[in-house]
Amino acid sequence: MSDYLSTTTHLPLVEEFGQHAPGQPTRKIRHSPIRTLNDYVLLNIFHLYRLDVSDEYTENSYPNFDGGDQRWWYKLAQVCRWWRSLILASPSQLNLHLLCTNGVPIANMLAHSPPLPLAINYRGTTEEDEEDILLALRHHSDRVHYITLTLPSPKLLKIITTMDEQFPILERLYIQAWTEGMVLPRSFQAPHLRHLILSPTALLIGSPLLTTTVGLVTLWLSNILPSAYFSPIYLLTRLSLMPQLELVMIGFRSALPNRDVERQLLDAQNMTHITLPNLRRFWFKGVSAYLEGLLAQISAPVLGWLSIDFFNQLTFTVPRLSQFMGTSDILSFNTVQLAFGNYFAQLMAFQLGEETRSSYPLTVQIICRHLDWQVSSAAQILDSLQPVLSIVEKLTLSHKVHDQLSEWHNEVDRTQWRQFLKPFGNLKTLHVQNSLVGKLAHSLQNDDGEPPLEVLPNLEEVGYSGGDDARDAFTPFIDQRQVAGHPVNLTMVNHSEFLR
Repeated sequence: MSDYLSTTTHLPLVEEFGQHAPGQPTRKIRHSPIRTLNDYVLLNIFHLYRLDVSDEYTENSYPNFDGGDQRWWYKLAQVCRWWRSLILASPSQLNLHLLCTNGVPIANMLAHSPPLPLAINYRGTTEEDEEDILLALRHHSDRVHYITLTLPSPKLLKIITTMDEQFPILERLYIQAWTEGMVLPRSFQAPHLRHLILSPTALLIGSPLLTTTVGLVTLWLSNILPSAYFSPIYLLTRLSLMPQLELVMIGFRSALPNRDVERQLLDAQNMTHITLPNLRRFWFKGVSAYLEGLLAQISAPVLGWLSIDFFNQLTFTVPRLSQFMGTSDILSFNTVQLAFGNYFAQLMAFQLGEETRSSYPLTVQIICRHLDWQVSSAAQILDSLQPVLSIVEKLTLSHKVHDQLSEWHNEVDRTQWRQFLKPFGNLKTLHVQNSLVGKLAHSLQNDDGEPPLEVLPNLEEVGYSGGDDARDAFTPFIDQRQVAGHPVNLTMVNHSEFLR
């Protein structure tokens, strides 16, 4: 079957539906039970099938930027005349599109297909594909509903420069350049745009896209180039005009010094506080001062998913983070996993029993290499998160052993570990991977004069992976808690728990 639906091509009919192909001998055919369904029921079946093949989010919680497979209805329309007529008579209800994509001759498709909205989706192009894209954008801009372009910058530049007019029904714009970002023409207009995804982002300050698209549901600006940097105040002003936002991603390619961001925020104190009533997912990559400037002015009552990537920096002060999380009636967790790796440390928080990545309500990643830096950075962030970490009952710590060149950075002093653990005041279960046991076990022990329950006062269980050496390392701490009247159970944990 071709990649497009031609209304002039004879469609083979399925005989078990009670029909026969023209020119074929008539024979007695058993009536199919599906013929008992009326049009309303069958349309609802088609609608549910469409939803199944065009999920809004992938299993890793990323938006499905392509908008799903827009060809889902092609085969259904070729089953029989009944289905074909029903489908083509319900284009809005079934959200029908013609897919303009690699290898499809667009001029031929448009000449022999119904006048349905167009979904443009190209990943790489030939010369023929480029001409087809230009044909659709130049001569059928009033029918373009979705645009997804993932192309090398030179080819993308040629195409984008033609987008200098109004696209009245465009709802989804996804542009990804393979190298540098592209700038859309200032005359480009899409008044009904709902999903804007740009990477790398080279959006000019003052672009009408961020001033006229008040109906945005998705704002995804990733890999923002230094030349396209915008201040937190500028972004907050634009966000205040977008009350329907459900997903926001702001990600910078490189770090701007915190002191520069803090100077830009001096005027933010006079801004009106913003409530985003529909914001469910928020993703940020940058420095802590920028994030603090944003979160100080935003409330998100239905936020259920928060992901943060911090660039490496010496100090982290993020008191607004826990306050922002407190504005949500949905964001909650009772379990934290913290993994130290070769190039970053990552915190993942979730409800026990919901350990899939897409269900993590909170993820914080710190991009830095050495274990001592990672623990120091994490301790500062955890201290700021103490109000929301006070309900955490289980903490799992894992560690991928670093390469030998950085081994001298793998020693973390006792004070850092105790500062790291202190925010978990209600913790009941602590699981530690073998490579961290020696470092952490000593830190849990109290020195002379220290209160016996200064760190993890409600701890009930310590789990470890490894052999007798790991068990022996925790024994002095277990003995101290026993003497203090707060016994702690020591158990061996399967190594697989630390591989999640």
